[in-house]
Formats: sequence, C-alpha cells, structure tokens
Amino acid sequence: MIRPVAFIAAAMLVLAGAALAAKPGSGAGTTGTGRVFFPNPVASLQNQSLTDQKDADYPALQPAYKTVTLTNLDGSGYLRGDWVNVASSTGPGAFSTTNTFLYGRSDDRFEQVMAYYWITEAQKYIQSLGFGATRPPINKESQDVRINQYGVDNSFSTDTKDELRFGKGGVDDAEDAEVILHEYGHAMQDSQQTPFGFGPSEESGAIGEGFADYWAVTVTNVIAPTPDPACVADWDSVSYTTTIPHCLRRVDTNLHYPGDLDGEVHDDGQIWSRALWDIRGALGHTKADTIILQAQFDIPDPTMPQLAQKTVTTAQSLYGNAAAKAVLKAFQARGILQ
Repeated sequence: MIRPVAFIAAAMLVLAGAALAAKPGSGAGTTGTGRVFFPNPVASLQNQSLTDQKDADYPALQPAYKTVTLTNLDGSGYLRGDWVNVASSTGPGAFSTTNTFLYGRSDDRFEQVMAYYWITEAQKYIQSLGFGATRPPINKESQDVRINQYGVDNSFSTDTKDELRFGKGGVDDAEDAEVILHEYGHAMQDSQQTPFGFGPSEESGAIGEGFADYWAVTVTNVIAPTPDPACVADWDSVSYTTTIPHCLRRVDTNLHYPGDLDGEVHDDGQIWSRALWDIRGALGHTKADTIILQAQFDIPDPTMPQLAQKTVTTAQSLYGNAAAKAVLKAFQARGILQ
C-alpha cells in the first residue's frame, strides 16, 4: 500500500525486534478475547475530525473499540494460530496465560491484536466461500506478520519472504483493519499463482492494488458494515489526506480503461476495484467474491482484459448466464471489455 509520495519518508529506519516464537503448526483451536477497532474509528463513528495525536488514546476514540472473540489460537499465550503468526514487533509481544488481549492504541500490542483478529476473520470468510474445501485453498497457512517494524508510514506484503510488514508513523498502519486486509489481499493473490507470486507488470500490479482495495472493503462490509463502505482506510488516511471524507482511495471512482491509465499502479487499480465493486453490487458479496477469487488462480501477470474475460467465464461456469452477463456489464462499464 503506497501513499502519496509527499508522505513517504526518504529512507527506511533500521528494523527492530526479535521473533517472538517459531511459526505454529495446525493450532489447537483455542479461543481468547481481544480489543480492536471495528473496522476503524473514522468509519465506525463517522467522525472525520479524529486525528492521530501521537498515538494518544483520547476520550473521543473510546466508542470505536469493540471486544471480540479471537479464534484459532494455538494455546501458547501468544498471538499465533492457524491463520496468523505475529512473528515480531517493536516493544513486547502480546502474551497472556488466559488469552486476554485488551489493549488501547497507545500500547503497540493493540496493533498485534488487530492484525491477528482481522487476518483470521478474513481467512475464515475465504473458507466460508468453499476455498480450502470444495475449492482450492487460498493462503491457507499461518501468515507471518511483523508489526511496527517498517520505519515509514507504509506497509507491504512480500512474496520473497511470504510476510506482511506494517509501518508506523501518523496513524500506525495496523490500527486500521482495511490496511491489514489490503496487504493480506496481496498475499492471497501471490498464493494463487504457480510459481508463487502475482505478476510484475504495471497492469498486473494495478490489478493487484485494485483487488487489495476491494478485498479490504468487501470483508469489512461483511463483518463490520459502515455507512461509506467504498472509502478505503478512513482512519489511517487522516495523517496524509486533507479532503473530506478521508480515504486512502475509493472503490467507486469513475475511471475508465485504457484512457485513464497513468502508469501508477494504485491510481490505475481504481479502475479494477470499481469493476469488482459493481459486480458485488449486482450479485451480492457471496457470489461476487467467490467468482472474483476463483478467477484469480493460475493467471500470472495478466492484463485487465485477460483477467476480466476469465472472470466472466468463471461466473458463467459457477452461476450461469445471468451472473456472467452482470460481470460482463461491470467490465464493459469500465472499458475493460467490449
């Protein structure tokens, strides 16, 4: 997830923190309790005046917290389990003999809980669509996560180390569920390719950014719906945007292919994310997300028309003519298909 250049520091700080524990295996199915944003304070409270205030846990933020059940823990007392492994962080690793993780945002362990909860819920949603059972699995592993170990206000997923790394500065990135889910979206697409890794070209990169934005909002809209679901990362973006509402990007812009391509993957990705958002609007999240995810298998380095055509074909095979026509219409509206 890249922010506008003016908001990116010139160099990465030295990484800190040691691995908390070895990557877990299958997990013991232990449950616990955690405190999270649901999905973030700006979205859930509809308050555009909220600001970072140097990680302060000030009174206006208190209604944004939600106590949730943490599932699939491995019973070690750390935040690691079937689908997430908080591998390292600045400061102490979250640990509880009772699996109780109730922190506020002024404590860096809060972001560890956020990453664990939202990635676990995303993987559970993936599996609820049949992936890993009746369909091939998608990133069905304990995803390594490093919190506040990127010294720039930015985050990334790497296919070389198969890990997610969340930055700090302004609103620390892992305080916003949609930043977490965006980076997880990249890991998902990487896992769907043989060999591992989504394509390197500008156009496939734009698809990747567009899908990751879409994935962030479709999951939060299922789990923690808010009045403006098309706005991505409302809370994280208060540190580097001046427009209201605060959004890192949106999935409902009116950009078209190929005329609005500008060579910057995040900008161009909004063409792709809008098409996916329209598919969701036409078919509902269950059918739309099943089609979108199924179409992404084994199509390395696609152009937008190539993956769009495969998505139409997938819709036809899964749900028939009406679904295929809805998907085709969404891609035609963006100029991706004729």
